[in-house]
Amino acid sequence: MDTCRVRTWLLLLLLWQEGCLASQFPTQSMIKEWVDQMQKELVTLADTATAGKSLTQIFLRNKHLYTVEQNDAEELVARAARNIEQLLRKRSAALEKLATAAEVFQKEHVWKDEFEDDEIAYYNAKDNLDANETEGRKYRIRPDFKEDPSFKRLTDHNHTAVHIPTDIYDGSTIVLNELNWTEALEDVFKKNREDDPTLLWQVFGSATGLARYYPASPWMDARKTPSKIDLYDVRRRPWYIQGAASPKDMLILVDASGSVSGLTLKLIRTSVSEMLETLSDDDYVNVVYFNTRVKNTACFDHLVQANVRNKKLLKDAVQNITAKGITNYTKGFEFAFEQLYSTNVSRANCNKIIMLFTDGGEERAQSILEKYNADKKVRIFTFSVGQHNYDKGPIQWMACSNKGYFYEIPSIGAIRINTQEYLDVLGRPMVLADKQAKQVQWTNVYLDALELGLVITGTLPVFNRTKTVDDRNGEHQNQLILGVMGIDVSLDDIKKLTPRFTIGPNGYYFAIDPNGYVLLHPNLQPKKRIRNRKLRLNNKYAVTFHEEPVTLDFLDAELENDIKVEIRRMMIDGEIGESTIDTLVKTQDERYIDRGVRTYTWAPVNGTDYSLALVLPKYSENFIQAKLGDDIKQAISMETIQLERFDEWYTYIAPREYCKELKLSLNNQFLLDFNQYMIEILQMHCNESLVKRLILDAGLTAELVKVWKEQSVDGIVARFVATDGGITRVYPRSAGEEWTENPETYESSFYKRTLDKIYIFTAPSFKHAAEVREPVSESGILVSKAIDLFIDKVMLKPAVVGVKLNVSFWMSSFINATLKLNCKDDCGCLRNDKHVDCVILDDGGFLLMSNQEEYISLIGQFFGEVDPVLMINLVNTSLYSFNKTYDYQSVCDPEKDNKAAAGPRSIYVPTIADLLSIGWWASSAAWSILQQLFFGLLFPSLLEAVESADDDIPDAMFKESCITEQTQYFFDNNERSYSGVLDCGNCSRMYRAEKLPNTNLVFLITDAKATCLSCDPRPLRQAEQPSEGPNPCELAQNPRYRKGPDVCFDNNENDEPLCPISRGSTLSSTPLLLFLFLTSGRMILIAEEGPT
Repeated sequence: MDTCRVRTWLLLLLLWQEGCLASQFPTQSMIKEWVDQMQKELVTLADTATAGKSLTQIFLRNKHLYTVEQNDAEELVARAARNIEQLLRKRSAALEKLATAAEVFQKEHVWKDEFEDDEIAYYNAKDNLDANETEGRKYRIRPDFKEDPSFKRLTDHNHTAVHIPTDIYDGSTIVLNELNWTEALEDVFKKNREDDPTLLWQVFGSATGLARYYPASPWMDARKTPSKIDLYDVRRRPWYIQGAASPKDMLILVDASGSVSGLTLKLIRTSVSEMLETLSDDDYVNVVYFNTRVKNTACFDHLVQANVRNKKLLKDAVQNITAKGITNYTKGFEFAFEQLYSTNVSRANCNKIIMLFTDGGEERAQSILEKYNADKKVRIFTFSVGQHNYDKGPIQWMACSNKGYFYEIPSIGAIRINTQEYLDVLGRPMVLADKQAKQVQWTNVYLDALELGLVITGTLPVFNRTKTVDDRNGEHQNQLILGVMGIDVSLDDIKKLTPRFTIGPNGYYFAIDPNGYVLLHPNLQPKKRIRNRKLRLNNKYAVTFHEEPVTLDFLDAELENDIKVEIRRMMIDGEIGESTIDTLVKTQDERYIDRGVRTYTWAPVNGTDYSLALVLPKYSENFIQAKLGDDIKQAISMETIQLERFDEWYTYIAPREYCKELKLSLNNQFLLDFNQYMIEILQMHCNESLVKRLILDAGLTAELVKVWKEQSVDGIVARFVATDGGITRVYPRSAGEEWTENPETYESSFYKRTLDKIYIFTAPSFKHAAEVREPVSESGILVSKAIDLFIDKVMLKPAVVGVKLNVSFWMSSFINATLKLNCKDDCGCLRNDKHVDCVILDDGGFLLMSNQEEYISLIGQFFGEVDPVLMINLVNTSLYSFNKTYDYQSVCDPEKDNKAAAGPRSIYVPTIADLLSIGWWASSAAWSILQQLFFGLLFPSLLEAVESADDDIPDAMFKESCITEQTQYFFDNNERSYSGVLDCGNCSRMYRAEKLPNTNLVFLITDAKATCLSCDPRPLRQAEQPSEGPNPCELAQNPRYRKGPDVCFDNNENDEPLCPISRGSTLSSTPLLLFLFLTSGRMILIAEEGPT
């Protein structure tokens, strides 16, 4: 009987507790009522305060002031493609003039062993800008530099500049002869510039490493970067590599037998890394090592594209090669040929090359070479690495009998020269093809070495037209490539040919090359790298990070889907097409992902390998064209445009190029007197369309502000209106003074988002404790809505209106909404309630409102850092979807090194082996050491000052290019209601969620976080952070589609085999200065005493 009573008592207790909890935690229907009430109050407040309907009526009343024009996407793309084609054709014509002239000048040049002092005069681009730098120096001149706005640096259009790599002696006979005949190019450079004043850098890159460019400009200002050592060599630039030879399929074969251990193996590792740097994205490569067995160094089991990430993986993998066993060349070559002949993988399908790095051996592997390479379609280059007494005959034979070349790398100093000379051999079929190979090629986009920003370069090979005489063949055509001619085209110039301000903020052009890399795209913004470089230069620090090509794939610039994959393929293939798709769009500030409908229209740029596309949302298929008289003066004087002094509000205008002479600040541009501003514009050469639209929007929005002034609305900090025309007005004046949004509406994240949605609530950017931001209680929460304008059944969205909500007011309204309706027993969201947390999140998962005052200071923070357990559950229940994206244009802090254990960053200390090796004395490091020792003798405090200055550089200045990843969260379904339980083992938390209709908000109520703390508290990160990026091994298994050049120059029946041995190892091991000498159409290393 007692047992039954106890059981009954326990059951009643449990039922009472459940009923009590149920009465405290609201039902889903109750929450829906709260949310509807919140939404109604917020929307009513926003509609009333913004007077958006009034602005719509203002636009309709003033239809006589503008027309609605159509954006014909197909016609816009075709016109822009034609304009780009014409621009590049003009550059190509200039290139052809230069290449033809260079071939004539070199053919007419008479070789000299010695020159008089007055026979050669040139500007060495590395000379210090100080006036006394050239005094007493042989052959040198000093240009008269002036600041040039076109080049954004000092230039002199009366001279050319010459850059000579650090490891080449500038007084050698070959360099002096090259300086002598290339001097005549100066007049051709000038003539090109006279014919087309918009021309930028014109460059001749010689196969000897010398580069002559116009106009003259200092290579680097030694006054700003005194500790920087110049390791630039034109032959290693992507544009030179592309122009000097057809694409390559390269298999690097590394001997990993026991005999290559120690120093030899270290030399091989470095040599392979340097060899990889001679490859571009048009090439394919793999590295394998062998002894009695053959293995891939990395995870690649076939050739892979030689892009930055694949090359880095191969370089890292090469460092892990160990030496053991015995050499079996037959096994190695058999494996190499099988990879080169594999047809089921992507390849360059042009020059097939095997690079063998070994210390030598007795085996010729003749049978396997005859089996796989009887037709000599695969060139074999062999490298004897290290100092040893092995017979080099067999590996020399391998190269000479397979249309390759044999090199010796006895020490580290011979690596750079000998790993790039093979390009001369690959250029021979181009020379023999003559006019067929004279095709202008356009590069991928990259950062210009002379700080012009993002550029593409047109290239054209320059051939040696002289005749060679020998006993065997008599007189015959020289087969040497002299170098590559290049002309830069700034991406800014191409952008000007793609009109921007008529296609709306969410419309944009983009262009891709045959690799699928973008050269135009709003998300192609390596600004972090550019900012980092400028920051370092401005603070007199050398740029330390390696500036890699800007290779951003279209599918990485946007959020990938199957339709975009197909669009990319069709564009690469040069097709014309159009497709309307439902797609995810990453916002300007990269915090959010939205869904929108976009129409893609594309067509090829004739005469190039590029393809151009235009992307338009539905509401940008038409645009407003201001109709304000015949000129700007009439527009300003029209009575219907109410321009006046803006004493009671702030006005910002977007920093656009309204007029050529008008310099607008990139910061917010405040206009106190618009009339005065327009008077200034009347004196300038202006873009009438832009200026008239600006005037139109200024007048129409002035009417809206008058409506605001007649209203009094509680609960808001500010009201604003922003337009496509570039006007932003903020009311009242006090709020305008604190306005921090981007005045360029085409680059404003909230503005662009609002066009795709109804009501957008934007969380302020959250800054952590170390950073300072204005208290959110003062700055307010931004709410915005687009103006929908329908004219003759055409939809337009010409403006966005909005308010900034007072946080305290919204908090009270938010809490009251949960208490008013059907609420008993204090079941709503009480302020600082100990039992329940109530929050409002936006569609990116950022905190916007809460009943907990401690959360108010966290407004704008990602909720995964505030309540990680709950946010993870919201993802698991599909309230939020997420997408991880990678940014390949970032810079990061480098990994920390032990500074105490490191020598000065700018000083390299050679080993005894280096000092005893003649090859080392030809290296960049040797020349740098000589320079440092020379200056050290003259200025003993120099090296000490450099080291001291280096120690003073803040860690933040040492940035490196890197990949970062970021995870964006978003609503991806139409479900409104969600609920669940967070099970933390010994405790649990209930939650319910409800989306606010027609907004980007979700209301959430849950058992307070403090009631259950046993779940894993690790935060869920949303912010950008360093990453290794996607797994390149997995990407290599399914490479993206690409297309190589249509024409390949890899073999020619008149291409003679080259069998001489590189003489680097036969020179005596004395510290002589080396230079390149041209003989019988071939460059070889010879030694010459330096200047006395």
